[in-house]
Amino acid sequence: MQQLFRLVLLPLLTLVFCAASAQKKPAFVGGRVLNESEEPLPGVSVTVLGQQRVLLTNDSGYFQLKVPADRAFALVFSYTGFKTVQQNFLLNEGEREEVTILLERVATTLQGVQVTDQRDRTEAGLIRLNPKSVINLPSPVMGVEGLIKVFVGSNNELTSQYNVRGGSYDENLIYVNDFEIFRPYLVRSGQQEGLSFINPEMVQNISFYNGGFQARYGDKMSSVLDIQYKKPKQFGGSAYVSLLEQGVHFEGTAAGNRLSYLVGARNRSNRNLLSSQETQGNYVPSSSDLQALVNYQLSPKWQAELLANVSATRFTLQPQFSQLTSSVITYNSIRNLAADIYFAGQEKDRYATAMLGVAATFQPRKNLRLKWLASRFENDEQENRDISGAYLFGDREFDRAKASYGTIVNPLGAGVYQDYARNNLNITDLSLAHKGSLEKGRHLLQWGAGYNRTRISDRLDEWQLQDSAGYSLPYNPDLLALFSVLKSGAELSVNKFNGYLQDNIAFRDSARAITLQGGLRFNYNDLNGEWLLSPRLGASWKPHWQRNLVFRAAAGAYHQPPFYRELRRYDGSVNTQLKAQRSWQAVWGFDYNFTGGGRPMRWTTEAYYKHMTNVVPYDLDNVRVRYFGENRAKAYAAGLEMRLFGELVKDAESWISLGLLRTREDLENDIYKVYTLDSLNVPVDSTTTEGGWLRRPTDRLITFGMFFQDYLSTNKNFKVYLSTIYGTNLPYNIPGSVRFRNALTIDPYIRVDLGFSALLLSGEKAERRSHSPFRSFENIWASLEVFNLIDRPNTISYLLIKDFANNTFAMPNRLTPRLINLKLVARW
Repeated sequence: MQQLFRLVLLPLLTLVFCAASAQKKPAFVGGRVLNESEEPLPGVSVTVLGQQRVLLTNDSGYFQLKVPADRAFALVFSYTGFKTVQQNFLLNEGEREEVTILLERVATTLQGVQVTDQRDRTEAGLIRLNPKSVINLPSPVMGVEGLIKVFVGSNNELTSQYNVRGGSYDENLIYVNDFEIFRPYLVRSGQQEGLSFINPEMVQNISFYNGGFQARYGDKMSSVLDIQYKKPKQFGGSAYVSLLEQGVHFEGTAAGNRLSYLVGARNRSNRNLLSSQETQGNYVPSSSDLQALVNYQLSPKWQAELLANVSATRFTLQPQFSQLTSSVITYNSIRNLAADIYFAGQEKDRYATAMLGVAATFQPRKNLRLKWLASRFENDEQENRDISGAYLFGDREFDRAKASYGTIVNPLGAGVYQDYARNNLNITDLSLAHKGSLEKGRHLLQWGAGYNRTRISDRLDEWQLQDSAGYSLPYNPDLLALFSVLKSGAELSVNKFNGYLQDNIAFRDSARAITLQGGLRFNYNDLNGEWLLSPRLGASWKPHWQRNLVFRAAAGAYHQPPFYRELRRYDGSVNTQLKAQRSWQAVWGFDYNFTGGGRPMRWTTEAYYKHMTNVVPYDLDNVRVRYFGENRAKAYAAGLEMRLFGELVKDAESWISLGLLRTREDLENDIYKVYTLDSLNVPVDSTTTEGGWLRRPTDRLITFGMFFQDYLSTNKNFKVYLSTIYGTNLPYNIPGSVRFRNALTIDPYIRVDLGFSALLLSGEKAERRSHSPFRSFENIWASLEVFNLIDRPNTISYLLIKDFANNTFAMPNRLTPRLINLKLVARW
């Protein structure tokens, strides 16, 4: 019997076992290997521990391995000049794991190699952006904000401001190395705007939360942009020059690598961008900044940091002439209505900001980190404007065969106006803060406390005169009345206290199957004596039946104490009793990794709802935000966002973003009368009506964004970048109208920007001659960018004009047409 078992049954059982094993689906591990600057490392050796087979990462630092399922194994990453790292895995049958590996140079004294966390998969609302994409993005807004606007949508290429999930730009937080960043307040989001604070050449990590962010972040209702600047390990730098902007930066180390520094300077002039707008004149916009980050390792446990920035923006405009044209359908025919405006006077604006921050970090143990921060921000702004205009409104002749081509042949209205302003604002903000973290077992405890003292000195002096058809508006035969007058002054000092406590819990560490984040924020300011408590909760779940899928959710309170812009009413008075805008928000979504066309892909989806009370309504006055200064509304925002990331072309990451949104507000006391007319149009009766739920200024149903990269199949040194933004219509407010608030419609925003780049000098230094002047350069790129490729005349706002019969017409103010930009970038 034993002999029969050996000869027959044993081989048969072995065959059955092998067949069963062969039917198991393998698992896969893929990802990228990067250096400390998050640049891809090609040619890194990836091996399964105990095996001889070696796989090398490609030009983008990417690798993919078929690995055994249901048993533990380890991958070893090695590269000359860098420390070797080993990472352990245990994957289920058919599971796919995506990782990012950071390799450290042997010469450094920091921690060796680490696998980056997967926070962008487990935290609701978090998008991790590649700093290289910022540099490659063809956009008039050269910076991180230009990349964010591809995700959240845009309506104005002249500004770095962005709106997130129905909120205004003032609802967004920005941090650089844990320091909160402020921006000018009087500045309009358009022609007068200068450089963003963030220098893209100095950026290492970009984390953008478009909702559902944790308690450790501040008290705003919409988003958080968390920037980490580089910590250099060797000397380097870059320089670039283009028709719009020029810049240079240096980085390096000293004192035996204990000191590292980053210094960057930029200059921007929008003259070429503005000279092609409808309003012709002498534009002299200029903006420049100088920024520095210095780190010093005082001891193995102590580190000091200094962040400084000085920025100045000047804008001068001497307008001369403007031609506005709009097609209006009347009685089944199209009329080309137009306005010719002749200007006199000028505008001179100046915005100067200075920021200095110092921080000290103490890390007595590997799992405990304590940080103290102190910063001072000062903002000095001046707006001086005295511009008068005379306009003629009517039908424009578009028949080239007629001598009157291009002129107004049927005048419907005429008038003059004068716009005067002498505004001065100075804001000084002093901030002290402490932040700490303790990792113990499954828990990561985080806490913080802060104090801010803000001093505000404001002088506002604005008035407008409007004269239509020979009489001033509003009409009064006994005196000369101004259309609007705004005169006010304010001297305020506000003390604010805030803090948070948060716990992050990870269950089943081997797979990170479940994570929880719970926290509580508090905020108090002595201006209105209001205490705010904001509990926030987040969670993620990676199901055992599909390890490539992560479900995530977040809910909590996101209350926003008022700052200066919200306090100021339409008449210029300051409401010091204004309460915080309050919101309760919920977010739910999923993150799915898969393979499409043989390449790694990632699909994320999130649905959200915001319930808001104590809302301070606002209008968009041309490109300036004007708040009511009163808690007069309740509001909501609901939507769905989907994004697809992946290499549609091998080694070139691209993405597509689609968003659906609806946001409405209900104002208190928005009551108006509806009159009943007889056959002679004489009012005979009236009913009192309340406005109800109306569109908010950011109500945009559909937003679509795309960033696409490609290269020549025969030469990767020739690349193309395509950026596309589409947004459906937006509402626009009719000033002074309660019944028709936000009743006008701005046409859909469509913009396509295209960029081409060519590598003029490769990074192979060893192949260059010793006496070559380019010996020390890493690479040199040349780029050609075409902004607004389709030359679409997008609308930013409306100019309201009355004809002789007192009818009001909306004439669109257009944004920039097609423009060519050349750019040269060198890195060493």
